[in-house]
Amino acid sequence: MGTPEFAVPALDRLLRGEHEVVAVYTQPDRLVGRGRVPTPPPVKRVAMEHGVEVLQPESLREPSEVERLAALEPDLVVVAAYGQILPQSVLDIPEYGCLNIHPSLLPRYRGATPVPAAILAGDMETGVTIMKMDAGMDTGPIVSQFIVHTEPDDTSESLGRRLADAGARLLEETLGVWFDGTLVAVPQDNSVASYTRPITKGDGLVDWRVSAVELERKVRAYQPWPGCYTHWQGKVLRILQAVPLQCSDSVALGRVLELEAGQPAVVGVGTGEGVLGLLRLQLEGKNAMSVAEFLRGQRAFVGAVLGS
Repeated sequence: MGTPEFAVPALDRLLRGEHEVVAVYTQPDRLVGRGRVPTPPPVKRVAMEHGVEVLQPESLREPSEVERLAALEPDLVVVAAYGQILPQSVLDIPEYGCLNIHPSLLPRYRGATPVPAAILAGDMETGVTIMKMDAGMDTGPIVSQFIVHTEPDDTSESLGRRLADAGARLLEETLGVWFDGTLVAVPQDNSVASYTRPITKGDGLVDWRVSAVELERKVRAYQPWPGCYTHWQGKVLRILQAVPLQCSDSVALGRVLELEAGQPAVVGVGTGEGVLGLLRLQLEGKNAMSVAEFLRGQRAFVGAVLGS
């Protein structure tokens, strides 16, 4: 059971391994883009390429859906970013339970957005956890874990890819000892648990009152969605790449200034602490480009104040 790209490496390993995948559950096709084109989830595309039955119920709480799953007689259900809460009636079906691949070192970062949360917090390492699911939100006992180190330039997209690959490898290593009963799940320490919340489009709006370090993390954490953005001349200006810089002079919040030669950025913006050096931008209606390219066509940019 899985839906986005994060779930693909695990499914691919299962399909190529020794275990029989009797069915794949994923979210229904969604309308995507300006043309509102029905688009299948990445997991569905992979399953169909291998001729595996694909099921896309809107909810698993319907008794008929529970019966349909039970009829498959699964020994185990593997879950990776499926997008639905599994009711107890589903959790009780497989003999070996439901194992979830979660992209954090539980109990840290339970919930919907553990990858951006790790980047926003400036964590030097995160990881993947395989847990036996219970009725709570990522509260089940831990079966296995693997540490993944974060890189200074990691975005949610790049870190998510590495965590997905690590989770697939960890699943493969775990299944054998899980089936033979030699691996015992360990309860989580709820006293040190932390929760993440769903991200909204509005989270990407820059607040120049916070520090440059926090804003640079935000730029990376919110890629590819919702992106980090501000406003200039009535248009949305997306900040695609940036670097935090120290500055001895006082700079007005949101003010764009030209930086001295030798700095990693050509221009920066005043923040609550330090200067956010801009490296790559995209103005509404235009292509993404380096700041050097951007300045050649936007001479009024230096000295402007960014914000709504």
